[in-house]
Amino acid sequence: MTPAQEIPAPEPVLHEDVLSYTPPPGSVRRSRHRAARLVVEWGYDDLADDVGLLVSELTTNAVLHGALRDRLFRVRLLVTATVLRIEVADPRSERLPDTRKPVDTDCFGRGLLIVAHIADRWGIEHRTVGKTVFAEMSLVRESGPALLP
Repeated sequence: MTPAQEIPAPEPVLHEDVLSYTPPPGSVRRSRHRAARLVVEWGYDDLADDVGLLVSELTTNAVLHGALRDRLFRVRLLVTATVLRIEVADPRSERLPDTRKPVDTDCFGRGLLIVAHIADRWGIEHRTVGKTVFAEMSLVRESGPALLP
């Protein structure tokens, strides 16, 4: 491999938190509050509401569409110098999330539209068992330096 083909080293992780939850709906609230609190503790107060909403939407999808009996789902938050990343992993690889256009009378179906609107990037990573759905928020402003805690 030539130097031009080398894969760049990943950015160092400044903050990280990983916690597994049982799938009952109360876990959504607990994961949302925990994520918002951690982001504030890490110095990103201005992102706490958006992070809480992203975690809420991704964990709701995990509970509704990715949960299996007696299996946990995992929420991981990590911060590098340039990105705040939220990951929600669940055991169901055959149930992949997709955005759709709900009609006005639909009670559900807007979660990933909200994620796509708030996050700078989101996607799915396949795992040996299950999948991870992630959302990333840039900590670098286009016109200036990184947002500092």
